[in-house]
Amino acid sequence: MNASSGAVSASGHTPVLYQNVLTALNLHAGGHYIDGTVGAGGHAAGILECSSPDGRLLGLDRDPNALELAEFRLEPFGDRVSLRHASYTAMHDEASALGWDRVDAILLDLGLSSMQLEDPKRGFSFRFDGPLDMRFDPDGDFMADELVNHMPLEELADVIKRYGEDPRARAIAEAIVQARPLKTTSQLAEVIASKAATKRKGIHPATRTFQALRIVVNDELETLKAGLETAVRLLSPGGRLAVISFHSLEDRIVKRFFRRESRDCICPPEQLICCCEHAATLRVLTKKPIRPESDEISHNPRARSARLRVAERLTTA
Repeated sequence: MNASSGAVSASGHTPVLYQNVLTALNLHAGGHYIDGTVGAGGHAAGILECSSPDGRLLGLDRDPNALELAEFRLEPFGDRVSLRHASYTAMHDEASALGWDRVDAILLDLGLSSMQLEDPKRGFSFRFDGPLDMRFDPDGDFMADELVNHMPLEELADVIKRYGEDPRARAIAEAIVQARPLKTTSQLAEVIASKAATKRKGIHPATRTFQALRIVVNDELETLKAGLETAVRLLSPGGRLAVISFHSLEDRIVKRFFRRESRDCICPPEQLICCCEHAATLRVLTKKPIRPESDEISHNPRARSARLRVAERLTTA
């Protein structure tokens, strides 16, 4: 079914790898589907169109602002849609509340949406003068301000190195500590930029530090690990799991999880006799991640770092 009409979300943004995702999920009428990061509803609309007339979708998001946009975008699909303010780690409980024991496909579109990035009040971007917030959920436990202005130097340097993978982590952390207190994203970006003479390969010098802070504020990597485990348990035999990542830390977790779950034995290589009693649950459908074509990147620069990996639940698992 042609789902091109769903390609542009309510915010005017084109969902990343849109057609690739719809193909990967193997959609059909009457299926039950989960979009664990529904955002403005662009991918969700395509899923519903491709599973018409009676496919149903559960959309989850930690951001209530995104859910408002999704509700508007998906209104034409009526009671085929259920939206919940929740993390995708809660997808099993939310699906059970609908009476769903298993689902036919799950999509996780990770990271930061354009609408979040472009809202100065959310504090995600160094391009605007906004508060040091960075929470996906405005009711989250703590903001980036607590890390920037209160985290000890050694811990801050470790955060920037581990989650931003920035070789200048120590120097950046020292500059931040010396400049405290910092109140806005532009102030923070200016301090970080002072440690780099020029932009490297067109990437702003604050990019990696902002990524690192955001990951910690939202506990993104641990959330991803838990979400992948939950997704596999929830999928029907033959069901598909599609994950779009935007940086190497996320993609590495997905790749390793898929690899582990596609094997019957996960004992260390040096162990001669298997004692793990692990049984494969997935068949990996993408040996290499699917990347956007050049024309998609030209229309949507954010797509340039997107990587889509897909796996299928084994029927014997």
